[in-house]
Amino acid sequence: MAGAADRGTGTAGTRGKAATGRVADGPAPAATADAGAATTETGAPHAGPDAGAATTETAAAHADADATAATKTGAADAAKTNAADAATKTGAGAASDTTAAGDRSDDGTADDGTASDGTAGDPARTGAADPTGPAKADDDAGPAEGTKPDDPFTAFGPAPDPVFGRPRRAVRAVGRFLVHEWTLATVAALVLAVLMTWPTLRYPAYTLPQDYWDPSLQAWQMAWSGHILLTDPAQLWNSNTFFPDPWSFAFSDTLLGYAPAGMIGHGPDAALVRYNIMFVLAHALATLGAYALARQLGAGRIGAAVAGASYTYAPWLLAQAGHLHIVSNGGIPLALAMLARGHGWSLRYGYRPARRHAGWAFAGWLVAAWQLSLGFGIGLMFAYLLGGIVLVSALIWFARRWVVRPVKRPFGGRLFLADLLGGLLFGAVGALLAVPFFKVAQLHPNAARTLGDIAIYSPPASGFLTAPAESRVWGELHEGARTALPWHPEMTLLPGYALYALAAGGLFFSVWRVRHRLYLLAGVLVSMILAMGTRFFGGTWTFVPLFHYLPGWNGLRTPGRLMLWATLFLGLLAAGAVTAFCARVRELAAERVPPWPGPWLRLATLLPLLLVVVEGLNVTPHPVVPQQPAAMRTVDGPMLVLPSSQNLDQPVMLWSTSRFQRMVNGGSGFTPETQAKVRDLSVGFPDQPSIEYLRQLGVKNVVVLRNQLGGTPWERILDTPVDGLGVTREEVGDAVVYHL
Repeated sequence: MAGAADRGTGTAGTRGKAATGRVADGPAPAATADAGAATTETGAPHAGPDAGAATTETAAAHADADATAATKTGAADAAKTNAADAATKTGAGAASDTTAAGDRSDDGTADDGTASDGTAGDPARTGAADPTGPAKADDDAGPAEGTKPDDPFTAFGPAPDPVFGRPRRAVRAVGRFLVHEWTLATVAALVLAVLMTWPTLRYPAYTLPQDYWDPSLQAWQMAWSGHILLTDPAQLWNSNTFFPDPWSFAFSDTLLGYAPAGMIGHGPDAALVRYNIMFVLAHALATLGAYALARQLGAGRIGAAVAGASYTYAPWLLAQAGHLHIVSNGGIPLALAMLARGHGWSLRYGYRPARRHAGWAFAGWLVAAWQLSLGFGIGLMFAYLLGGIVLVSALIWFARRWVVRPVKRPFGGRLFLADLLGGLLFGAVGALLAVPFFKVAQLHPNAARTLGDIAIYSPPASGFLTAPAESRVWGELHEGARTALPWHPEMTLLPGYALYALAAGGLFFSVWRVRHRLYLLAGVLVSMILAMGTRFFGGTWTFVPLFHYLPGWNGLRTPGRLMLWATLFLGLLAAGAVTAFCARVRELAAERVPPWPGPWLRLATLLPLLLVVVEGLNVTPHPVVPQQPAAMRTVDGPMLVLPSSQNLDQPVMLWSTSRFQRMVNGGSGFTPETQAKVRDLSVGFPDQPSIEYLRQLGVKNVVVLRNQLGGTPWERILDTPVDGLGVTREEVGDAVVYHL
């Protein structure tokens, strides 16, 4: 810049010496950015400062332009002085040419290649003789008449965006995807699920979380649905268990939505690995779904993370680790988030029509239907809640559209069509899945629940403050409180003391509106009251009417699982409080220099999340599953495996995944009459009555497992002779097989 200033000063002085003998009538105009315009008005826009016939006004105008250039380069005072000299001094035009030639190189530029007026050497502008002739002058001439000259200020603007090739654009797109919020949220949910459920994936082919009874049943369910949909879909509901009863796959929640996973792998080992992977993924989906719902409703990232972690890793859910159909609840908040996104609705910002998207709405209905296919244990309440939301939303929309505020509230034909088709699909899935269960209730009256069953599993109010034994933080401390509960596995319903505290704070300090906080509080209270079953004033005005009058409610046995909804509402209240707290931290940080939170403030915003995660730590056992007997890989069905009971039959179901042979064994939420009679008669096996009855049913083989007979009514079965009964006996590994 200093060099440019020197050149500007020297040039102005040279022009002053080369000026003609005319004396300016007045002082030179001030150096401004309009010097070029003034020159144009004189009728000589391209006349150089060295032209011999330059008038005083022209010289002054060009001097002003030089003064402007000098000002831009930091030498304004020197330029103005020389410009004044140029306007008052006189000289011959030939002297001007001689002086200009002495200060310039042969091509009309200064020694450094810059013209004296601040432009690149341009003979057309300077008027100097060009040894190359008129052709060069024409080539280097300025813009043609009628065209807009280049804006000199573009040099000070931002650089144009670079144009990348296809590989570079692909790399940048991948990079943006990897650092996107939802990519990071998904990865974080997966990592947290692996850590919080450890050691589930340590030995996935040998162990199961909690116990190997119900998890074995559910591992078989996934294997059966995947196998039969690939081989004979028409027989889906007639499983290989509970022979000869039909509709046996509907004897308990089916996890049918996991059937695609059941199509991968074969045999008990694959079933165990599949179960453990789905167990971890179910936790990850629950975290991601609750996070997405909180974000869609208007919570910040940390607040949404608190909602996701508290919803998934609430202490009471640790007692449900053996029930994959209860742990698999992530589709509920995810579907609600998608539906809210598709309708442009947020708890914090209200209805925003510009954010509507029919695709998101339809995807929300699909996720809701998939969640319903996992089971009615928690899906039933979800279906009724979703139906209520649709009904109330429609009434409010039409009321505001036509009655309260008769203004147009855009909805859109595509969104209406997406809701219509999605709602019909959701209803169709629910109806089709309900048919087998109603059929089972018709064929097996003993499968229906009674209010007496509900009373057995209804928790008292103290259950909301009691943690299960699987809680690492509260398990031992609450041992005494658990002993006071009639059936503590289904009555320890603590969602977390940290969550209680954050939700209580969210009632007073939150980003949610006051009425929304009250709605969430009402949701918490209603969910807790329903979760108490008949304990809340006998359930006269709460659970009992639902049990009697709403379809499906008489199939629920454990009302305490409705605590899932209270946990979700508490998490949303906590998310509002944490989001408001983080916003306050940002406001405080804005007053700092530099304006960003310090390490202690950052740690303070993460403290609620840390408390919720720590309170969800577990000591869940992971027992080793008994190995499959060799007889289960060779013996044909229909068959009976002894000893037989609810818990003993569930591993047998898992072992049958090698061949899926039909068998009388099976475990579910109730015991069919045929199976109960077989168990009673088989205590005397092998005797004539039991053999005759088994033959009538169509049973061909009976497998007796030696290592499981101890302590059961069948422990002396191997000592009974089979002479004269038409039965042959065979040793197969550790089992004894009776061929009927």
